[in-house]
Amino acid sequence: MKFIVSSSYLLKQLQLLGGVINNSNTLPILDNFLFELDQNKLIVSASDLETTMTSSLEVESEDKGSIAVPARLLLDTLKTFAEQPLTFVVEDNNTVEISANNGKYAVAYADGSEFPNSISLPNPSSTKIEGDILANAISKTIFAAGNDDLRPVMSGVFFQISSENITFVATDAHKLVKYQRDDVNATELAEFIMPKKPLNLLKGILLGSESEVLIEYNDSNAKFSFDNTELICRLIDGKYPNYEAVIPKENPNILSINRVQLLNSVKRVSIFSNKTTHQLRLKIAGAELNISAEDVDYSNKAEERLNCTYQGDDIQIGFNSRFLVEMLNSLTSDEVSLEMSLPNRAGILKPVDGLDPGEEITMLVMPVMLNN
Repeated sequence: MKFIVSSSYLLKQLQLLGGVINNSNTLPILDNFLFELDQNKLIVSASDLETTMTSSLEVESEDKGSIAVPARLLLDTLKTFAEQPLTFVVEDNNTVEISANNGKYAVAYADGSEFPNSISLPNPSSTKIEGDILANAISKTIFAAGNDDLRPVMSGVFFQISSENITFVATDAHKLVKYQRDDVNATELAEFIMPKKPLNLLKGILLGSESEVLIEYNDSNAKFSFDNTELICRLIDGKYPNYEAVIPKENPNILSINRVQLLNSVKRVSIFSNKTTHQLRLKIAGAELNISAEDVDYSNKAEERLNCTYQGDDIQIGFNSRFLVEMLNSLTSDEVSLEMSLPNRAGILKPVDGLDPGEEITMLVMPVMLNN
């Protein structure tokens, strides 16, 4: 088995796939890339059993065969090469010899048949979405997903696909983000929960991409196909909480303010907040927003006043500053609105401008009890 491939082309594809491989695998074979050669087409796969990612590359060859090559060793070697053709030759002594312009390198390989078979999806439902739209939806929601192993359904992002739109939801019970696109839909209704790891991989690859992504799914797995790459992952099993029930509908008190100004103010004032609660106090009266924090144990306190546009009754409400910073950071709008009803009810943060047609973002943040 022999093939010739460009070093930088191979490195680029392997770096994308390398994100799938865990630092410590229970099965040693998972520390490898699977190379499946079929004449001038080389299919490379990486897997952690939950997620499998595959790329097909154009190579020069007339052979067929499959081997598993140590991923870390191969990546480290390829990173050091200038752009050049590399020749891979599988030798009889269980090594693959890589020939470059100025050297030869022998790497021990494993039998390709030991690598886990990739999952197939019989009769899946499907929908199509532009790569950049999907990456944007992931980055707007994934930070709000939880990390609690006891509540696995909340550790992923909920996809809700219907004939009208596609909705992405993430929550950890303290904050919730709902991202909706009316310009993407499917013929039939579907709901599934995607784990974080494959979503982070997709986000990294698809940001800024105009490629169309085909999403296929059934009850247990989802598959994302784009360009020359496929990602298949196991879905999180379970029923997602009824998120619509926790979004307050009546919010008469509405604050509008410059996003960057509010973000910087929250970051500064929160330095002086209690290191356990990260509590910030927002006091709104007239056209003035007063943001304050205090750490009684160390006698640290800070207070800032900002001009804002406000409709509603004077209100004092407490929030965890870390959640506000995460939410404001993930938005790109110039102006944001914060809608509130009572100091013990969730606040709703929305971008006022900068949205694409058919794009809607709702962020919900639970208040913290103020100690007067």
